[in-house]
Amino acid sequence: MQASSVAAVSSLSHAAPARRWSVDEVLALYEMPLMDLIWRAQGVHRENFDPNAIQRSTLLSVKTGGCSEDCSYCSQSARYDTDTERERLMPLNEVLAAAQAAKDKGASRFCMGAAWKGPKDNDLDRVLDMVREVKALGMQTCVTLGMLKDGQASKLKEAGLDYYNHNLDTDKEFYGQVIKTHTHDDRLDTLEQVRDAGINVCSGGIIGMGESRKNRAGLLVQLANLPKAPESVPINNLVPIPGTPMADNDRLDPFEFVRTIAAARIMMPTSWVRLSAGRQQMGDELQTLCFLAGANSMFYGDRLLTTDNPDVNRDDALFARLGVKAV
Repeated sequence: MQASSVAAVSSLSHAAPARRWSVDEVLALYEMPLMDLIWRAQGVHRENFDPNAIQRSTLLSVKTGGCSEDCSYCSQSARYDTDTERERLMPLNEVLAAAQAAKDKGASRFCMGAAWKGPKDNDLDRVLDMVREVKALGMQTCVTLGMLKDGQASKLKEAGLDYYNHNLDTDKEFYGQVIKTHTHDDRLDTLEQVRDAGINVCSGGIIGMGESRKNRAGLLVQLANLPKAPESVPINNLVPIPGTPMADNDRLDPFEFVRTIAAARIMMPTSWVRLSAGRQQMGDELQTLCFLAGANSMFYGDRLLTTDNPDVNRDDALFARLGVKAV
Protein backbone atom coordinates (compact mmCIF):
# COMPACT_ATOMS: atom_id res chain seq x y z
CA MET A 1 0.00 0.00 0.00
CA GLN A 2 0.97 3.64 0.21
CA ALA A 3 3.40 3.07 3.06
CA SER A 4 5.41 0.58 1.01
CA SER A 5 8.98 1.46 0.31
CA VAL A 6 10.06 2.43 -3.19
CA ALA A 7 12.11 -0.74 -3.34
CA ALA A 8 9.04 -2.84 -2.54
CA VAL A 9 7.00 -1.08 -5.19
CA SER A 10 9.74 -1.67 -7.76
CA SER A 11 10.12 -5.32 -6.89
CA LEU A 12 6.39 -5.90 -7.33
CA SER A 13 6.10 -3.95 -10.57
CA HIS A 14 5.87 -7.06 -12.72
CA ALA A 15 4.38 -9.45 -10.18
CA ALA A 16 1.19 -11.26 -11.13
CA PRO A 17 -1.99 -9.63 -9.81
CA ALA A 18 -3.73 -11.34 -6.92
CA ARG A 19 -6.59 -12.20 -9.28
CA ARG A 20 -7.30 -11.76 -12.96
CA TRP A 21 -10.82 -10.56 -13.60
CA SER A 22 -12.99 -11.24 -16.63
CA VAL A 23 -15.57 -8.84 -18.04
CA ASP A 24 -18.34 -11.37 -17.34
CA GLU A 25 -17.33 -11.53 -13.68
CA VAL A 26 -17.46 -7.76 -13.37
CA LEU A 27 -20.81 -7.59 -15.16
CA ALA A 28 -22.08 -10.03 -12.55
CA LEU A 29 -21.00 -7.56 -9.85
CA TYR A 30 -22.87 -4.75 -11.60
CA GLU A 31 -25.99 -6.89 -11.78
CA MET A 32 -26.10 -7.65 -8.05
CA PRO A 33 -28.84 -5.97 -6.00
CA LEU A 34 -27.36 -2.58 -5.13
CA MET A 35 -27.52 -3.10 -1.37
CA ASP A 36 -25.75 -6.45 -1.65
CA LEU A 37 -23.07 -4.93 -3.88
CA ILE A 38 -22.43 -2.05 -1.49
CA TRP A 39 -22.35 -4.46 1.48
CA ARG A 40 -19.71 -6.57 -0.26
CA ALA A 41 -17.65 -3.54 -1.27
CA GLN A 42 -17.80 -2.07 2.23
CA GLY A 43 -16.52 -5.35 3.64
CA VAL A 44 -13.53 -5.31 1.28
CA HIS A 45 -12.94 -1.66 2.14
CA ARG A 46 -12.86 -2.32 5.89
CA GLU A 47 -10.38 -5.13 5.43
CA ASN A 48 -7.88 -2.75 3.84
CA PHE A 49 -8.59 0.82 5.01
CA ASP A 50 -9.93 2.88 7.88
CA PRO A 51 -13.60 3.17 6.81
CA ASN A 52 -13.85 6.68 8.25
CA ALA A 53 -10.80 8.24 6.59
CA ILE A 54 -10.78 10.09 3.25
CA GLN A 55 -7.59 11.11 1.45
CA ARG A 56 -7.77 14.64 0.01
CA SER A 57 -5.87 15.81 -3.07
CA THR A 58 -5.84 19.24 -4.67
CA LEU A 59 -5.50 19.58 -8.44
CA LEU A 60 -4.01 22.61 -10.19
CA SER A 61 -3.82 23.22 -13.93
CA VAL A 62 -0.27 24.50 -14.36
CA LYS A 63 -0.64 24.79 -18.14
CA THR A 64 -4.13 25.21 -19.55
CA GLY A 65 -5.58 24.87 -23.04
CA GLY A 66 -4.10 24.55 -26.51
CA CYS A 67 -3.72 20.76 -26.43
CA SER A 68 -3.27 19.10 -29.83
CA GLU A 69 -5.22 15.98 -28.86
CA ASP A 70 -8.87 15.40 -29.80
CA CYS A 71 -10.27 13.90 -26.55
CA SER A 72 -14.01 14.37 -27.08
CA TYR A 73 -14.76 15.29 -23.48
CA CYS A 74 -12.02 17.88 -23.00
CA SER A 75 -12.39 21.67 -23.06
CA GLN A 76 -8.60 22.04 -23.38
CA SER A 77 -8.38 20.61 -26.90
CA ALA A 78 -7.38 23.23 -29.47
CA ARG A 79 -9.77 21.51 -31.87
CA TYR A 80 -12.92 22.64 -30.03
CA ASP A 81 -14.48 26.05 -29.48
CA THR A 82 -14.85 26.26 -25.69
CA ASP A 83 -14.50 28.94 -23.04
CA THR A 84 -11.11 27.60 -21.96
CA GLU A 85 -8.33 30.06 -22.77
CA ARG A 86 -4.85 28.96 -23.79
CA GLU A 87 -2.32 29.81 -21.08
CA ARG A 88 1.43 29.42 -20.65
CA LEU A 89 3.06 27.21 -18.04
CA MET A 90 2.57 28.83 -14.64
CA PRO A 91 5.55 30.42 -12.85
CA LEU A 92 7.05 28.36 -10.05
CA ASN A 93 6.17 30.89 -7.33
CA GLU A 94 2.47 30.79 -8.24
CA VAL A 95 2.43 27.01 -8.17
CA LEU A 96 4.10 26.95 -4.76
CA ALA A 97 1.63 29.51 -3.39
CA ALA A 98 -1.26 27.32 -4.55
CA ALA A 99 0.36 24.23 -3.04
CA GLN A 100 0.89 25.94 0.31
CA ALA A 101 -2.73 27.13 0.32
CA ALA A 102 -3.91 23.58 -0.41
CA LYS A 103 -1.80 22.20 2.41
CA ASP A 104 -3.10 24.85 4.81
CA LYS A 105 -6.67 23.80 3.97
CA GLY A 106 -5.94 20.15 4.67
CA ALA A 107 -4.91 18.54 1.38
CA SER A 108 -2.18 15.90 1.66
CA ARG A 109 -1.41 15.50 -2.05
CA PHE A 110 -0.86 18.21 -4.67
CA CYS A 111 -1.53 17.28 -8.28
CA MET A 112 -0.30 19.37 -11.20
CA GLY A 113 -1.79 18.98 -14.66
CA ALA A 114 -0.56 20.30 -18.00
CA ALA A 115 -2.51 20.20 -21.28
CA TRP A 116 0.10 18.55 -23.46
CA LYS A 117 0.18 15.49 -25.68
CA GLY A 118 3.43 14.95 -23.83
CA PRO A 119 6.04 17.26 -22.28
CA LYS A 120 8.97 18.65 -24.23
CA ASP A 121 12.25 18.29 -22.38
CA ASN A 122 12.59 22.01 -21.59
CA ASP A 123 9.02 22.11 -20.23
CA LEU A 124 9.68 18.98 -18.21
CA ASP A 125 12.67 20.67 -16.56
CA ARG A 126 10.36 23.38 -15.23
CA VAL A 127 7.88 20.79 -13.98
CA LEU A 128 10.72 18.96 -12.21
CA ASP A 129 11.42 22.16 -10.27
CA MET A 130 7.74 22.28 -9.28
CA VAL A 131 7.85 18.69 -8.06
CA ARG A 132 10.97 19.30 -5.97
CA GLU A 133 9.62 22.46 -4.36
CA VAL A 134 6.14 21.07 -3.63
CA LYS A 135 7.75 17.96 -2.16
CA ALA A 136 9.82 20.24 0.09
CA LEU A 137 6.55 21.60 1.53
CA GLY A 138 5.87 18.15 2.94
CA MET A 139 3.14 17.19 0.48
CA GLN A 140 2.79 14.15 -1.74
CA THR A 141 3.29 15.09 -5.39
CA CYS A 142 1.43 14.03 -8.50
CA VAL A 143 1.58 15.23 -12.10
CA THR A 144 -0.41 14.52 -15.24
CA LEU A 145 1.52 15.62 -18.31
CA GLY A 146 0.28 13.32 -21.07
CA MET A 147 2.36 10.61 -22.69
CA LEU A 148 5.98 10.26 -21.67
CA LYS A 149 9.06 9.65 -23.78
CA ASP A 150 11.89 7.33 -22.81
CA GLY A 151 13.80 8.62 -19.80
CA GLN A 152 11.25 11.21 -18.70
CA ALA A 153 9.69 9.01 -16.01
CA SER A 154 13.14 8.43 -14.49
CA LYS A 155 13.71 12.19 -14.28
CA LEU A 156 10.38 12.62 -12.50
CA LYS A 157 11.32 9.88 -10.07
CA GLU A 158 14.66 11.53 -9.33
CA ALA A 159 12.85 14.81 -8.62
CA GLY A 160 10.80 13.06 -5.95
CA LEU A 161 7.49 12.48 -7.75
CA ASP A 162 5.13 10.22 -5.79
CA TYR A 163 2.32 9.64 -8.32
CA TYR A 164 1.90 9.96 -12.08
CA ASN A 165 -1.67 10.25 -13.37
CA HIS A 166 -2.51 8.92 -16.81
CA ASN A 167 -6.11 7.72 -17.10
CA LEU A 168 -7.14 4.97 -19.48
CA ASP A 169 -10.42 6.93 -19.80
CA THR A 170 -12.43 3.95 -21.10
CA ASP A 171 -11.93 0.40 -22.29
CA LYS A 172 -10.09 -0.49 -25.48
CA GLU A 173 -13.29 -1.28 -27.41
CA PHE A 174 -14.87 2.15 -26.87
CA TYR A 175 -11.66 4.16 -26.90
CA GLY A 176 -11.71 4.99 -30.61
CA GLN A 177 -15.08 6.70 -30.20
CA VAL A 178 -13.56 9.08 -27.65
CA ILE A 179 -10.01 9.74 -28.92
CA LYS A 180 -8.43 9.26 -32.34
CA THR A 181 -5.11 11.15 -32.09
CA HIS A 182 -3.49 8.41 -30.01
CA THR A 183 -4.29 4.84 -29.07
CA HIS A 184 -5.23 2.96 -25.96
CA ASP A 185 -1.90 1.14 -26.22
CA ASP A 186 -0.09 4.50 -26.14
CA ARG A 187 -1.59 5.11 -22.72
CA LEU A 188 -0.61 1.68 -21.49
CA ASP A 189 2.96 2.34 -22.66
CA THR A 190 3.18 5.46 -20.48
CA LEU A 191 1.81 3.56 -17.48
CA GLU A 192 4.49 0.91 -18.01
CA GLN A 193 7.22 3.56 -18.08
CA VAL A 194 5.88 5.09 -14.88
CA ARG A 195 5.77 1.72 -13.13
CA ASP A 196 9.25 0.77 -14.32
CA ALA A 197 10.61 4.04 -12.90
CA GLY A 198 9.24 3.14 -9.46
CA ILE A 199 6.56 5.86 -9.38
CA ASN A 200 3.10 5.10 -8.01
CA VAL A 201 0.51 4.81 -10.76
CA CYS A 202 -2.67 6.90 -10.72
CA SER A 203 -5.04 5.73 -13.45
CA GLY A 204 -8.79 5.52 -13.78
CA GLY A 205 -11.45 6.59 -16.22
CA ILE A 206 -14.46 8.67 -17.13
CA ILE A 207 -17.98 7.33 -16.79
CA GLY A 208 -20.95 8.68 -18.75
CA MET A 209 -19.35 9.25 -22.17
CA GLY A 210 -21.94 7.11 -23.93
CA GLU A 211 -20.21 3.83 -23.18
CA SER A 212 -22.11 0.67 -22.29
CA ARG A 213 -22.04 -1.11 -18.95
CA LYS A 214 -19.84 -3.72 -20.66
CA ASN A 215 -17.38 -0.93 -21.55
CA ARG A 216 -17.36 0.24 -17.94
CA ALA A 217 -16.68 -3.31 -16.79
CA GLY A 218 -13.95 -3.59 -19.42
CA LEU A 219 -12.23 -0.45 -18.15
CA LEU A 220 -12.14 -1.79 -14.60
CA VAL A 221 -10.83 -5.15 -15.84
CA GLN A 222 -8.00 -3.44 -17.73
CA LEU A 223 -7.02 -1.46 -14.63
CA ALA A 224 -7.27 -4.34 -12.18
CA ASN A 225 -5.43 -6.76 -14.47
CA LEU A 226 -2.40 -4.53 -14.99
CA PRO A 227 0.80 -6.21 -13.73
CA LYS A 228 0.12 -4.24 -10.55
CA ALA A 229 -3.15 -2.41 -9.98
CA PRO A 230 -2.86 1.40 -9.79
CA GLU A 231 -2.27 2.71 -6.30
CA SER A 232 -4.81 5.44 -7.04
CA VAL A 233 -7.93 5.03 -9.19
CA PRO A 234 -9.82 8.25 -10.03
CA ILE A 235 -13.38 7.68 -11.24
CA ASN A 236 -14.70 10.71 -13.12
CA ASN A 237 -18.38 11.36 -13.81
CA LEU A 238 -18.47 13.19 -17.15
CA VAL A 239 -19.11 16.91 -16.96
CA PRO A 240 -20.45 17.81 -20.44
CA ILE A 241 -18.55 20.90 -21.64
CA PRO A 242 -20.18 23.25 -24.18
CA GLY A 243 -18.23 23.20 -27.43
CA THR A 244 -16.97 19.63 -27.07
CA PRO A 245 -18.46 16.65 -28.96
CA MET A 246 -19.90 15.37 -25.66
CA ALA A 247 -21.63 18.62 -24.73
CA ASP A 248 -25.09 17.08 -25.05
CA ASN A 249 -24.43 13.76 -23.36
CA ASP A 250 -27.12 12.66 -20.94
CA ARG A 251 -26.21 12.42 -17.28
CA LEU A 252 -25.45 8.91 -16.08
CA ASP A 253 -27.84 7.22 -13.66
CA PRO A 254 -26.25 8.00 -10.26
CA PHE A 255 -26.74 4.44 -9.04
CA GLU A 256 -24.70 3.22 -12.03
CA PHE A 257 -21.91 5.49 -10.84
CA VAL A 258 -22.15 3.99 -7.34
CA ARG A 259 -22.02 0.50 -8.83
CA THR A 260 -18.81 1.45 -10.65
CA ILE A 261 -17.25 2.70 -7.41
CA ALA A 262 -18.24 -0.51 -5.60
CA ALA A 263 -16.90 -2.74 -8.37
CA ALA A 264 -13.61 -0.83 -8.40
CA ARG A 265 -13.26 -1.29 -4.65
CA ILE A 266 -13.90 -5.03 -4.84
CA MET A 267 -11.52 -5.53 -7.75
CA MET A 268 -8.72 -3.28 -6.46
CA PRO A 269 -8.97 -3.70 -2.68
CA THR A 270 -5.79 -1.83 -1.70
CA SER A 271 -6.09 1.07 -4.17
CA TRP A 272 -7.27 4.56 -3.28
CA VAL A 273 -10.55 4.98 -5.19
CA ARG A 274 -11.11 8.68 -5.83
CA LEU A 275 -14.21 10.73 -6.52
CA SER A 276 -12.98 13.10 -9.21
CA ALA A 277 -14.69 15.25 -11.86
CA GLY A 278 -18.45 15.53 -11.54
CA ARG A 279 -18.57 15.80 -7.75
CA GLN A 280 -19.90 19.35 -8.01
CA GLN A 281 -23.08 17.90 -9.52
CA MET A 282 -23.48 15.33 -6.72
CA GLY A 283 -25.50 15.96 -3.59
CA ASP A 284 -24.11 15.11 -0.17
CA GLU A 285 -26.24 11.97 -0.10
CA LEU A 286 -24.80 10.59 -3.35
CA GLN A 287 -21.25 11.33 -2.24
CA THR A 288 -21.93 9.54 1.04
CA LEU A 289 -23.26 6.52 -0.85
CA CYS A 290 -20.03 6.50 -2.87
CA PHE A 291 -17.98 6.57 0.34
CA LEU A 292 -20.05 3.65 1.63
CA ALA A 293 -19.34 1.80 -1.64
CA GLY A 294 -15.59 2.15 -1.10
CA ALA A 295 -14.47 5.55 -2.38
CA ASN A 296 -11.84 6.85 0.04
CA SER A 297 -10.19 9.71 -1.83
CA MET A 298 -11.42 12.95 -3.37
CA PHE A 299 -10.27 16.08 -5.10
CA TYR A 300 -10.47 18.90 -2.57
CA GLY A 301 -10.61 22.54 -3.55
CA ASP A 302 -12.91 24.86 -5.49
CA ARG A 303 -11.51 24.02 -8.93
CA LEU A 304 -10.21 21.03 -10.88
CA LEU A 305 -8.39 21.51 -14.19
CA THR A 306 -11.16 23.43 -15.92
CA THR A 307 -14.34 22.48 -14.04
CA ASP A 308 -15.81 23.53 -10.72
CA ASN A 309 -15.51 21.43 -7.58
CA PRO A 310 -17.41 21.75 -4.27
CA ASP A 311 -15.90 24.50 -2.12
CA VAL A 312 -13.84 23.49 0.86
CA ASN A 313 -16.39 24.74 3.38
CA ARG A 314 -19.04 22.42 1.95
CA ASP A 315 -16.61 19.50 2.06
CA ASP A 316 -15.52 20.29 5.62
CA ALA A 317 -19.15 20.47 6.70
CA LEU A 318 -19.87 17.12 5.06
CA PHE A 319 -16.90 15.52 6.79
CA ALA A 320 -18.15 16.85 10.13
CA ARG A 321 -21.68 15.57 9.52
CA LEU A 322 -20.40 12.10 8.59
CA GLY A 323 -17.77 11.90 11.32
CA VAL A 324 -15.01 11.13 8.82
CA LYS A 325 -11.46 12.44 8.96
CA ALA A 326 -9.05 13.65 6.32
CA VAL A 327 -5.74 11.85 5.72
